[in-house]
Amino acid sequence: MSNPLDTEAGSELFSSYEAELKLVQADLLQKLDQIPELSGEPRKSAVSQAGRALEEADELLGSMRLEKQNIPTSSRAKVNQRFRNYESDVDSQRRKLAAFTSDRADPYASRYTDEPQGSTDALLEQRQQLLSGTERLDRSTQRLKASQQLAYETEAIGASTLADLGVQRERIQSAHDTLLNSEGYVDRSVKTLRGMARRMATNKVITIAIITVLVLLIIAVIVSKFR
Repeated sequence: MSNPLDTEAGSELFSSYEAELKLVQADLLQKLDQIPELSGEPRKSAVSQAGRALEEADELLGSMRLEKQNIPTSSRAKVNQRFRNYESDVDSQRRKLAAFTSDRADPYASRYTDEPQGSTDALLEQRQQLLSGTERLDRSTQRLKASQQLAYETEAIGASTLADLGVQRERIQSAHDTLLNSEGYVDRSVKTLRGMARRMATNKVITIAIITVLVLLIIAVIVSKFR
């Protein structure tokens, strides 16, 4: 059997195909094990069911073959090895089913038939083919819906990411504007402090001048009194 499902390598969609293929292979192996023990109509029904399971396995392999192209190169080698193992398993099961099917052409194959060959067998075969085609169409539709749902979810995540980036851009722009306003406030504050410093220096000079004049007047008055 193929390697166990490795969740570390491969996309989510590839892993879902892989899990579905494992179920189909288990069902196919069960049918192949039952065929040698059956005869007549039950044997024909088991062969037909095994054929439909094999067709479904081929469809899943085709979907996996396309999806693995979307897997990063770093993980693709491991995925390719798993895919080759699945292909080998399905081919082996195909050969086994072909061996059972070839028994119908054997002269002794009549021992497996309970009803005479004729139009009834042809109608039954057509009905089985129609049912098989309908089932394959339903499975393909379900896989397509799953792919579309995954695409919608990816698109929603992308839109949410873009919205978050837009909000972050607005916040950065707002912070930038606030920084510019703060720089303007700082420039005005510096200019105000410089003006206050100049006025303080001027007031200091004037005060010193006034004190000097008062001291000189006091000295003059004292000198005039002693003359």
